[in-house]
Amino acid sequence: MKQLDDFYLKQEKPVKEIFLALKEIILKQDSNISNVLKYGMPFFCYKGKMFCYLWIHKKFNQPYLAIVEGKHFDEPFLIQENRSRMKIMLLNPDEDLPLEKIETILQKALNLYKTGIIKV
Repeated sequence: MKQLDDFYLKQEKPVKEIFLALKEIILKQDSNISNVLKYGMPFFCYKGKMFCYLWIHKKFNQPYLAIVEGKHFDEPFLIQENRSRMKIMLLNPDEDLPLEKIETILQKALNLYKTGIIKV
């Protein structure tokens, strides 16, 4: 757990604040969500299956929330780029987090797992 905590603590403001807020938002969506460090990134798993993760976009230098099964969604704020499965939601560090959008997409993604569309 120390490496995971260190990941959050070593981020610079405002990315650190965004990631810590997102961590709290994601974990409160369902008690079956856990936070682990995979590939050097904070991943969130639902019953052991990769669900979403946090990272910083290299080109735009902005933090983002990545939805592992993003290919199932058509929301205009989710970006596919060259990913076949995942989509990302860029977050502007100079603005408040779009809480409603974040929670809506997290719940939609959770429903994929809960309804069996994505096998857990």
